[in-house]
Amino acid sequence: MSDINLFSPMKIRSVEIRNRVWVPPMCQYSVFNRDGVPTSWHMVHLGSMAVGGAGLIIVEATAVSFDGRITVHDTGIWNDEQRDAWADIVEFITEHGAVAGIQLAHAGRKASVRPDWNFAGAAGPMPESEGGWIPIAPSAIPFDDTSSTPREMTLEDIDRVVEDFKTAAQRSVDAGFKVLEIHGAHGYLLHEFLSPLSNTRTDEYGGSLENRARLLLRIVDVVREVAGKDIAVFVRFSATDWKDGGWTPEETSTVATWCYDRDVDLFDISTGGNVIGVTIPTGPNYQVPFSDQVKRDANVPTAAVGLITDAVQANDIIVAGQADAVLLGREHMRDPHFALRAAAELDIEIDYWPHQYLRSRPRKAVAGPTTGKVAF
Repeated sequence: MSDINLFSPMKIRSVEIRNRVWVPPMCQYSVFNRDGVPTSWHMVHLGSMAVGGAGLIIVEATAVSFDGRITVHDTGIWNDEQRDAWADIVEFITEHGAVAGIQLAHAGRKASVRPDWNFAGAAGPMPESEGGWIPIAPSAIPFDDTSSTPREMTLEDIDRVVEDFKTAAQRSVDAGFKVLEIHGAHGYLLHEFLSPLSNTRTDEYGGSLENRARLLLRIVDVVREVAGKDIAVFVRFSATDWKDGGWTPEETSTVATWCYDRDVDLFDISTGGNVIGVTIPTGPNYQVPFSDQVKRDANVPTAAVGLITDAVQANDIIVAGQADAVLLGREHMRDPHFALRAAAELDIEIDYWPHQYLRSRPRKAVAGPTTGKVAF
């Protein structure tokens, strides 16, 4: 058991994070101009969680290139207009005491699809006639029977992706982000390279674990180069494909060690997303054991996700040492002020309640003068 709890501050390099209650990347599919520029929706969505006491807010999977988007409504960081729009959001998050992070992503074979909620359920590939494109991937293997067959990447394509991550990282630093997370999970491009289920290449980027991890490690190197010694670099992994012959927790721990040796600071551990037709035993904390396993096997800092929804549950994960932080997605959408509420429920004093909200701050329970009932 640890003396550290959910509201213990955490310092990573020069980045000081006020607690272990973090917001994970959550795709909003809300760039309706299709230009990758974040909007007022993103300002309010993300800013409310900073006001609500979260320690770190990692903005949604943000494409490093035009063709790296999941949908035409994704945010991007491949040009200066996008950088400048993100800078305003970062400034607001920072003003309210949270740390702003960004997840740098390329969707790979899962690119150029329709966001189902935005098209009245008409999910599926976005045809070129509607503004879509042919996705790229390590191998010409579609995600499922309804997906487009991607084009197998050439070595020149791979070099371009590395450069795209590098320039996106530089724009992210210029926008003020203090955490850069490389998206290696959920069946997107880097996960596709890691897993033998989606990577059947026979060159230096396929076959052995070292080869399948080569692209990720190249990207780690260029992102760390841009980040310098002060900015934190994370990698998000899906620790398992949940299918025999696929990516495994043991491989995740091995590659995490290689990344850590290249100065990655923390690993955000999720699971799945690379193949369909698998059974995932979901439930509260269902992904936490994978964070715990990678943390212990690789001896690296980790963050946990997966149906973490209440204060005691989140605190127990930290106190038990299963992760160094927890990321709550759906719960933060339900309650952007989750961190403030959690501190009150755990009876932990924090000094970052917004002044505008102080009159609503729960007071420590005291006995009522006549009824004996507690009052807040």
